[in-house]
This record gives sequence, C-alpha cells and structure tokens, in this order.
Amino acid sequence: MTGSFWWDLVIGIVGALLLAWLVLVIALAIMRPRGGLLGEALRVLPDALRLVRRLAADRTLPRGVRIRLGLLLVYLAVPIDLIPDFIPVLGYADDAIIAAVVLRSVVRRAGLQAVRAHWPGTDDGFAALVRLTGLAEPTDTGRPNQTAG
Repeated sequence: MTGSFWWDLVIGIVGALLLAWLVLVIALAIMRPRGGLLGEALRVLPDALRLVRRLAADRTLPRGVRIRLGLLLVYLAVPIDLIPDFIPVLGYADDAIIAAVVLRSVVRRAGLQAVRAHWPGTDDGFAALVRLTGLAEPTDTGRPNQTAG
C-alpha cells in the first residue's frame, strides 16, 4: 500500500482492530436484552457483580464456569471497554450486556439453583436476573397445587 513494510503493518493492525471492535459492537447490539430488560440489567448490576464474585469463589461449580466468571470480573475491572464508560447510557450498557450474556451461560451450565443460592439481592432483583438470562424459574412440583376450592 504505502511501500513501507512498517507503515503497512501498522495500518493493517489498526484496520484489523477497528474491524474487530465493529464486529463486537454489532454482536452486542444483536445480543442486547429486548424491551425494558436493559434498564433492569442496569438496575441489578451491583447485585449481579456481587453474585459473580460469589459464584467465582464457589469451588463446587464446574471449572469452566468459574473461569468464565473470572474473565467477566477482569473485563469489568479493566478501564478499557468496547464502548467507553464516559459515553452516557451506552458506556455502561456494554458492561450490562456482557454480564447478562455470561450469566446466561453460567445459569445454563451451573443451574438456576446455584445462582439463587448465591444471589445477594431482593426477590424482585432475582426475578429480573431470571428474565435477563432468558430462563424461567423451574416450578416446584413437590408442593400440592393450592387452588381456591
């Protein structure tokens, strides 16, 4: 392109990084929670962070789950994000979306009961987390059906 190996290398690396960033932003846009779920994700994010820390420390969970959670904690702790945090709403939305995607995979692998056992927040917050992960809480079939008679 430029005739200089080093400039071509720099341009290629910068172009590849920009393309990778664009692909990740598009993936986030596709995987984002629909409707009001993004607002719920932002609301339960502090409890979700405590949940992630507790789950990552639980030695009874599969190793892959704990590694995923550890990587999520590192991503959230590193100040460099896909979308910088100083951009209003969108800056924290990427953190919420990535946390929701990782928690969805954790719930599918470790089970909803493991997540419920470590949930530090309210029942409403846990219900929001269940909606974010796209999984319904299993019904308790051990209890008799209580209908008015």
